[in-house]
Amino acid sequence: MFAKVKISGVLETITGLHIGGSSAFSAIGAVDSPVIRDARTNMPMIPGSSLKGKLRTLLAKKYNQTVAKTPDDDAVCLTSLFGSAKKGQVKTSKILFNDMFLENMDELKYAGLTGATEVKFENSIQRTTAVANPRQIERVVRGAKFPMQLIYEVTNESEMVHDFEILKDGFQLLEYDYLGGSGSRGYGRVKIMDIHVEPVIGEVSEDVLSQCQKIMSAVE
Repeated sequence: MFAKVKISGVLETITGLHIGGSSAFSAIGAVDSPVIRDARTNMPMIPGSSLKGKLRTLLAKKYNQTVAKTPDDDAVCLTSLFGSAKKGQVKTSKILFNDMFLENMDELKYAGLTGATEVKFENSIQRTTAVANPRQIERVVRGAKFPMQLIYEVTNESEMVHDFEILKDGFQLLEYDYLGGSGSRGYGRVKIMDIHVEPVIGEVSEDVLSQCQKIMSAVE
C-alpha cells in the first residue's frame, strides 16, 4: 500500500528560544547571536531540520542499547522511521518535517510586545583573571506559536502504530528537554499541542487512524 498522513499541531515556546542564524554580515553594534529568520517576512522561524534532529537525538537516548557513533547506527526502529545512509542498509525516511513560521504576531502585539524576539545580555567570566566577556543573544519570546506539520509515508499499516508511538515518545521527551541552544541556561522549553492526524493521499483504515490519533493526543 501507499499513503501519506499529515500530522499537524502547534509548537509554543515556554521560555525564550534561540536557533541561530548567520551573523556574518551584521552591522557594528548588532546582536552577537541573532535567531534564524524567514527571508520573506523577516520573522523568526524554526527549521524542520532542527526539530527532526532534536527528536532523533532524544529518541536515540531512549531506544539505543549502545552508543551510536552516527545516526546511521541507531536502533532499527529509529533508522526505519528516520532513514539511514549506511552502506548496504540504505533506508528512506518515512517522516518529513516542514519548516515552521510564526503565526501569532498579532496576539503578541496585543500582549504589549513590540516584536517577536528579545535580546538577552549574558556574561561569561574568565576564572583566572575575572575578566567579563559580555554578549547579546537574540531569542524568540515566550508565547510564540509555530504551526507544525509532518508528513508520514505509510508503506505498511502494521508498522504505523509503532512508528507513532515512537514519535509520541519523542515529543514528550522534547517537552522535558529543550529545542535550540543554551538549554542548560533555561532556553528552548516548548510544548506541543492541538495534534491532529489525517490522511492526505491514499487510504488508511479508520481503526489505525483512530489508534494513531489517540497516541498523539497523549502528548498534550
